[in-house]
Amino acid sequence: MANIDLRTDRIPTQSSLLALYTAVGWLSYISEECQGQLVNAVENTNYVVTAWDGENLVALARALSDDVSVCFIQDILVHPDYQRCGVGERMLRTCLTRYAHVRSKVLMTDDEERQRLFYEKLGFHNIKDIDSVNLNAYVQIDGLT
Repeated sequence: MANIDLRTDRIPTQSSLLALYTAVGWLSYISEECQGQLVNAVENTNYVVTAWDGENLVALARALSDDVSVCFIQDILVHPDYQRCGVGERMLRTCLTRYAHVRSKVLMTDDEERQRLFYEKLGFHNIKDIDSVNLNAYVQIDGLT
């Protein structure tokens, strides 16, 4: 595997973003009406970590935070050709280091075993498995009834 550079100072172009989101199959983000919104979402994110193989965008993670009490980790995606080589872990650790002083780090992900194992390895807990704190999580998603 080539040397992958992590960057926090470079927002990818629309074509790079669309290629990455397409490669991982996140098609709802790249429909024709959403393409400009994807670029805006990334540009308006508090903290963006990208991974590059030369000039090719191979992974992206982003975080939104008040920089005091909560940090939401959003859109950790790694091109399939670069999965399972530590890129995703490096990006997530970069986000967690940036927000180490923030009390709560929150993320939402698909209910898949591989993802559960990845996030648990990095210190995350499924909210339904935490007995020591009385917490609920609620979400409102457009189009969901």
